[in-house]
Amino acid sequence: MTQWLEESAPAKLNLALLVGSLRDDGKHEVVTVMERLSLADTIAVRPAPVTRVAGFADDTLVAAALEAITAAADGRVRFEARIEKRIPVAAGLGGGSSDAATALRLSNEFLDAPLAPDELHAIAASLGADVPFFLREGAQLATGDGTTLEPLELPDYAVLLVLPDGVRKRSTADVYESFDAGDGAREFSDRVQTLERALARIATAADLAGLPHNDLASSPLSSELERLGALRADVSGAGPVVYGVFDDVGHAREVSERLTQPATTWIVHPGGSPDA
Repeated sequence: MTQWLEESAPAKLNLALLVGSLRDDGKHEVVTVMERLSLADTIAVRPAPVTRVAGFADDTLVAAALEAITAAADGRVRFEARIEKRIPVAAGLGGGSSDAATALRLSNEFLDAPLAPDELHAIAASLGADVPFFLREGAQLATGDGTTLEPLELPDYAVLLVLPDGVRKRSTADVYESFDAGDGAREFSDRVQTLERALARIATAADLAGLPHNDLASSPLSSELERLGALRADVSGAGPVVYGVFDDVGHAREVSERLTQPATTWIVHPGGSPDA
């Protein structure tokens, strides 16, 4: 039987997330700064008689990605995948989207005529707004419905991820419903201009503090992280994970040990290796 192809599927961080009004396609206009993190799942894929996914019973996106590649190959090949989860589920870190993008990339390598990058991007966008991001390397500015991507150069920094004990993510539909009910899209263009000016000034990790905060979610834990010395703290995606940005790993570890709220924590780098 064909050998497995295996690859890491990284988590993502939303360093800024601005949300506008509903578009004609029923999606919201967004502008977000996205960064890959060293916290990662592992995905393995190989051809198989039937589509199947092992290792994560709640998966839907990896199976959908494999079926999409099978359809693109006119049904001539099917795939099985193994998922080794490390990214917390429904936490605002994009684990499911990353797993799906990695499955797309790996299964595509088995095709006699692999799909072109724009074809993979189109399939990824059909699976979810965050999925195309994980087909790219490095930080990206995502606009439109979140699938239009532009590379960004950002400085190096350390990240403390904090998942408070007992806190569960609200459904994405509920989060957006609350946003719309509160007239959250007002002055969207002004916030976008603020983001653009802040991005133009970024030279060091400390400059990340100038990015506007998440439109969709907030947490009092962000204030605690900043009080303890984070250069910037906010919620990633729709949460509930809160992150703190630091100049160095040592400071991030020190703050992690001083947190008053019971939580699971990770210290990671953008695209680097996790710190134990």
